[in-house]
Amino acid sequence: MLYSSSTPIEQLQAITAYLKSNNSYSRRPVQEIRAAALEASRQLPFLEGVKVEPVEVETFSGEWVRAEEKSLQGEGQSQPAENKVILYYHGGGFVSGSCEIYRDLAARLSEAAGGIAILTVEYRLAPEFCFPAANEDCLAAYHWLLERGVLAGNIIVCGESVGATLALMTLITLRDQGDKLPAGACLLSPHADLIHLDGESYDSRAGTDPTGSREANQRMIEEYMGDYGGAWPAILSPLRMDLRGLPPLLIQAGDHEVLLSDAERLAEQAKAAGITVELQIWKNMWCAFQLMAAMLPEAQQAIGNIGSFIKRVLQLEGRQD
Repeated sequence: MLYSSSTPIEQLQAITAYLKSNNSYSRRPVQEIRAAALEASRQLPFLEGVKVEPVEVETFSGEWVRAEEKSLQGEGQSQPAENKVILYYHGGGFVSGSCEIYRDLAARLSEAAGGIAILTVEYRLAPEFCFPAANEDCLAAYHWLLERGVLAGNIIVCGESVGATLALMTLITLRDQGDKLPAGACLLSPHADLIHLDGESYDSRAGTDPTGSREANQRMIEEYMGDYGGAWPAILSPLRMDLRGLPPLLIQAGDHEVLLSDAERLAEQAKAAGITVELQIWKNMWCAFQLMAAMLPEAQQAIGNIGSFIKRVLQLEGRQD
């Protein structure tokens, strides 16, 4: 489904110009990338009425985020909302990103889903920790939830950019290991193929995407793989893997981003594999535009759609917020 843009074109031009001026991923040192991402996140208003609690265990670290004022707990629900969890994997090209940077997005997702708690994973970053460190941390967080008594059917896995890719890789790994799968997944601007980088939109959207490029994505995956020898693992290209048996998927993307083709091809492949898939594309938007929900109505609508998907998949429809 294609969604129109309501933000005035002049405002969009100013935002994209700012994003382009700060987007030199393919050239900047990793520490500068991390510092710039953190500083940019601190410039946006933070949602109020949010509870944050750090998580530090042997297998991974992260934090719980919850919009407390929107809790769905109680009131005749077959299973209280306390037993429902959104497991979130952040983006940042494998080399950047943190719980703090994505805290506001997590809070807004929690609010949209009726106050369900979100566990954001602070997975290890490259180049200090290369493949498969991030994949292992994401799997560890899922298994930790199960060990704490959360049912697989009460978990939604979400992520944006490489976080969406990590979510998809986690699903495939769980399936192949014979583990119980979560109820569904929300994939925002996923990198569906980190090996070939051959989506048509890498060329057709090269001039409109203020945040991404083939060159930047090539550096991203090279940083993550480090000195890995031999052919790269097939899991890095979910688009070219068997997707049968995965849970329902919600895929969102902007029609100005170089990853548009990845989202479209992934949706097609998933449908062909018999998976329930909903693809939502926003005009004039870029990768992970949902991060700017404090100022973009398109992002607010996208997050609202994610909340509706989560409520539906977790059978929370009809609840009174």
